[in-house]
Amino acid sequence: MPDSTGYFPLALYSAAQVRQLDASLIAAGTPGFELMGRAAHAIWRALRRRWDAVGELSVLAGCGNNAGDGYLIAELALRAGWQVKVLAVGDPAKLAGDAALAFRQAQAAGVSIEPWSDQASLRGVLVDAMLGTGLKGAVRSPYSAAIAQINDSGLPVLAVDIPSGLSADTGQVLGCAVRADITLSLIGLKLGLFTGQAPDYVGQLQFDALQADPAIVAAQAATAERLAPGNLPLLPVRLPTVHKGQLGHVLVVGGDRNFAGAALLAAQSALRSGAGLVSLATRAEHVAAAQARIPEVMAAPVASANQLLALGKAASVWVVGPGLGLGAWGRSLLSAAAASDGPQVWDADALNQLASGCVSLPANCVITPHLGEAARLLGVSTAQVQADRPAAALQLARRFGTVCVLKGAGSLIADPGGQLRLCDRGHPVMAGAGLGDVLAGLIGALLAQGLTPFAAASLAVWLHACAGERLAGKGIGLAASDLCDAIRQLLQEQSVV
Repeated sequence: MPDSTGYFPLALYSAAQVRQLDASLIAAGTPGFELMGRAAHAIWRALRRRWDAVGELSVLAGCGNNAGDGYLIAELALRAGWQVKVLAVGDPAKLAGDAALAFRQAQAAGVSIEPWSDQASLRGVLVDAMLGTGLKGAVRSPYSAAIAQINDSGLPVLAVDIPSGLSADTGQVLGCAVRADITLSLIGLKLGLFTGQAPDYVGQLQFDALQADPAIVAAQAATAERLAPGNLPLLPVRLPTVHKGQLGHVLVVGGDRNFAGAALLAAQSALRSGAGLVSLATRAEHVAAAQARIPEVMAAPVASANQLLALGKAASVWVVGPGLGLGAWGRSLLSAAAASDGPQVWDADALNQLASGCVSLPANCVITPHLGEAARLLGVSTAQVQADRPAAALQLARRFGTVCVLKGAGSLIADPGGQLRLCDRGHPVMAGAGLGDVLAGLIGALLAQGLTPFAAASLAVWLHACAGERLAGKGIGLAASDLCDAIRQLLQEQSVV
């Protein structure tokens, strides 16, 4: 979401890419110390906007450029009449370049600088200027102890660029990490601020480009792109003479015994998301309930692959997997889907069967794994997937030659060519059963209306997340079916008219 300083850019960078961007700005004529000064002023403004009445500041500084920012922030606060001290977690003698110059300038201005210890008194607003984006391995002493002290203090915390201990590339907590109230990202947004464990540590994310030359920024390659209204795919214009046959026919396949609801949710979602026709292939005993609940969906009893193939001839898009199960019935239907042409969405048990190696994925698909399904598909642990979600999404897309939606906080959309998008929308109320089924049906409906797999997945993930946000004000207890009407409204707002 837009921050209080104006906006978030779309590009998301790795730590190495931001360092290259910083070097490019310096090479183009902006001295590094000037950039450091701009960073300090930006952080000081952010701090004053939130905690202007506090009047006291404790800066915890490391040994890199983040420390340089911290020393200059301390100088600005002192000159503004605040009570200020810097606790040097890293030895100031190890500072080099611009960071060393910042230390000397703060020292000359009279800033109180003392070595950090676990007995140090933390007061006022805390500024985390310790580790920055260059951290690779696990946090070590004394930084781990300093992070624990910050987190236990109960005091407000502003993190410079990224909370210390959080990977700028993956959002993984590297042993331990600062839990910030505000994180001010500088020059370029880091991918790791939006995915992995980052949402639990970043607090309110803000951004400042430090007056960087837009041409130099535009020339720097990025790892991923945020989804935002300005770069979302648009559905084709609906002409006045349009009819249902031009809007696609989605076939939802699933709903084994005890799992009828999952397939019904996917079908309802596809219907509410604009597909011209929706069919449901399910167990015979579920047909009556489906027809009673959603009479607009053509529910058909299916007992074999041959029956499904006959039914599927009329469909333009298949959504396979919600409530499909792992038994003989589900395996038979999935084999029919694997032998069919046209775009498909594979979700839930379709992915679990795919992971077992008993079936192959057809071309032109979208797969929608959550963390556990992604781990099974890659043959690794869930912890390994969570440690580097962007890499996992790209690996799945390449391994299966398809578009992959890796669900979760900071959902990622990847294609086999290496294109990567991230959705930073959504809300914790969406942690519930059935929401993935709604997403699968939504993707199917957008495919049916003419979007490419990557475009359909991107728009669907954004709509799904924003619908959850829109309903979050009503409190916890969100039911998956609640999303359908909110998605419908968002689609109307997003569509070309």
